[in-house]
Amino acid sequence: MNIHTAGQGGSMWGAAQDPFLESMAEAGKSVVDALDGNILYINVMNRLSVDCDCDSNPAEPDMHDIGILASFDPVAVDQACIDLVYSAEDGQSLIDRIESRNGLHTLEHAESIGLGSRTYRLESIDD
Repeated sequence: MNIHTAGQGGSMWGAAQDPFLESMAEAGKSVVDALDGNILYINVMNRLSVDCDCDSNPAEPDMHDIGILASFDPVAVDQACIDLVYSAEDGQSLIDRIESRNGLHTLEHAESIGLGSRTYRLESIDD
């Protein structure tokens, strides 16, 4: 509830969007700090839906599977995923959802608080 309300309490679904997004980044940083950064992040980009994985009845995926990404930097791996969605031919519904909720603000804030960097180099192991 603290994350969803950005620490303000009240209705879990009533917080303003940007403070909620910032709160998610700050919660992530608290975990990284507690574990002294000893974390590997793996993002599986399959069955991509416009709805959050916390939704008990999410929309059916309408994008093809993209692949699996890994990094020691959570911001870099998430930025790479975003860039892959933006470059996907069938990514428009997810792009529209991201932009309608200012979703990139989470990465902007995460980088500004030192959680990681939005700069990355994508390396394929398929070649």
